Amino acid sequence: MRSGVIARKLGMTRVFTDAGRHVPVTVLKMDDVQVVSVRTGERDGYSAVQLGAGAAKAKNVSKAMRGHFAKANVLPKSKVAEFRVAEDAVIDVGATLAPSHFVAGQKVDVVGTTQGKGFAGAMKRHNFGGLRASHGVSISHRSHGSTGQCQEPGKVFKGKKMAGHMGAARNTTQNIEVVAVDDEEGVVLLQGAVPGPKGGWVLISDAVKAGLPEGVPFPAGLVSDAAAAAPADDEAPAEEASADDAAGEEAVAEADAPAEDAAADEGKNNES
Repeated sequence: MRSGVIARKLGMTRVFTDAGRHVPVTVLKMDDVQVVSVRTGERDGYSAVQLGAGAAKAKNVSKAMRGHFAKANVLPKSKVAEFRVAEDAVIDVGATLAPSHFVAGQKVDVVGTTQGKGFAGAMKRHNFGGLRASHGVSISHRSHGSTGQCQEPGKVFKGKKMAGHMGAARNTTQNIEVVAVDDEEGVVLLQGAVPGPKGGWVLISDAVKAGLPEGVPFPAGLVSDAAAAAPADDEAPAEEASADDAAGEEAVAEADAPAEDAAADEGKNNES
């Protein structure tokens, strides 16, 4: 079981596939996601990593949390979350996670806080059909109707669906497909919508109902690993370009050779 990541929801857009089909995606920004602390089975009774994301001003962080971040040698973070991991998937303190922690086509679960809707009626909150829209209802068209029985039991049962506060609750959306990742921009593109408003924090982790695809980095995709892989990718095109240049020079030399031979033959004919 690998660690998840913390990301900030930037908004939604769309991307086009090679077949020309457009896919709606949510853009999630991984803002300097670092390991702040580690939980071990010997000391804490379970294995987990505590991650922090986003920059926070020191004056807005409590003294206890400032010491916590200083111990890990990381800057104060706006958002802190803990992820359970396997014993062999623990990440070193101070390591920075990259979007390449996930791969395209992978299924993930996203946890966020839904948008708050305030006090909502029964039709909006619980999808009630409402009362008749024309005759015999007076001004109670959108009311929830009866809430109980008679003298027995003489009360409203707990959990009755009624009007009340809607939204601003923790929500998990499962099996969302990863469309693309970009280490340079630090973003992850997920197909469809994820819970929460723009600018809200979400937690992304491997899907519990789907297996991991091949090529997923273990124990995590780190910025250091992505930076080390980037120069190797840049050198390959350069080597190909130098090989093409050499081949072009040889072709030019071969093309000039017949012209030089012809000039030499013409000179001999003139002498004779």
